[in-house]
Amino acid sequence: MRIEVYGQPQGKQRAKVCMRGGFARAYTPEKTASYEDLINLTYIQALNGEKSPFWEIPVRIKITAFYSIPKSFSKKKTIEAESGKIRPLTKPDIDNVVKVVCDALNKIAYRDDTQVIEVVACKYYSKEPKLVIEINEFVA
Repeated sequence: MRIEVYGQPQGKQRAKVCMRGGFARAYTPEKTASYEDLINLTYIQALNGEKSPFWEIPVRIKITAFYSIPKSFSKKKTIEAESGKIRPLTKPDIDNVVKVVCDALNKIAYRDDTQVIEVVACKYYSKEPKLVIEINEFVA
């Protein structure tokens, strides 16, 4: 299954901690929670009312993050970025992008993210920022 989540890719932010009633309480930042909601909504729409085919099986996830080309790039550098010769060395770190995707799809695409046993993740520049997520059954 393949889904595309449009907009600038985001990574998983650290949990925030606040004090409530004398106890420390950790919570997911709003920006991360909203992005996770966007990912799982996109996945649910792609299912089109069907049950996820990955509920009980080991899965492989490929994540390709396409970032906006900076306006400060020269024409030459823009062409190199579009062709993949120049790749993003910017935040968020690719491991945080993987975390936000795996957490967002937990209990939506698969029963538990322990079923994700192989991950491939890449960062590119593009005129259209988006996240492309491909989920397949893991076959050894």
